[in-house]
Amino acid sequence: MHSIGENVWINVGCNITDPSLVRLGNNVGLSDCTLIGHDASVALLNVRYGTKLDSVGPIDILDNVFIGHGAIILPRVTIGPNSLVAAGAVVLRDVPPDVVVGGNPARVICTLDTLLKNVEERCADYPWIDLIRERNGEFDPVLESKLKVMRAEYFFGEKTNG
Repeated sequence: MHSIGENVWINVGCNITDPSLVRLGNNVGLSDCTLIGHDASVALLNVRYGTKLDSVGPIDILDNVFIGHGAIILPRVTIGPNSLVAAGAVVLRDVPPDVVVGGNPARVICTLDTLLKNVEERCADYPWIDLIRERNGEFDPVLESKLKVMRAEYFFGEKTNG
């Protein structure tokens, strides 16, 4: 990597084809996504036209960003701070700050504030929300088996063995 900030996590399935062209800010999460710092179309152009071209570019992921499962970030892209790239998105252009992008090609779906409002409204109905608020961090081994049972009962009307 060119540089990595603090509190960065990268899933095992993440594919970074050109690490030296990637800069990660603070509080960045990379799911099983792909970061591509080159454009291999030049191989075809070089053969077809007898040229000697190169097509690479940086990927700059700023602070407080999450990149979802299966997302692809192409070269010459900056992901603005406080943004989320949805699962499966193909990011061809810069992502502004404070938004959620998704689709192919990726486009702005909503603001981060709208996402927060929607998730807060959904969570208000969950009978386990008080347990979530008691959690120590994002994952609390003491509470997870109880949460699993409560979620299965809520969503499917059945209890599980935890």
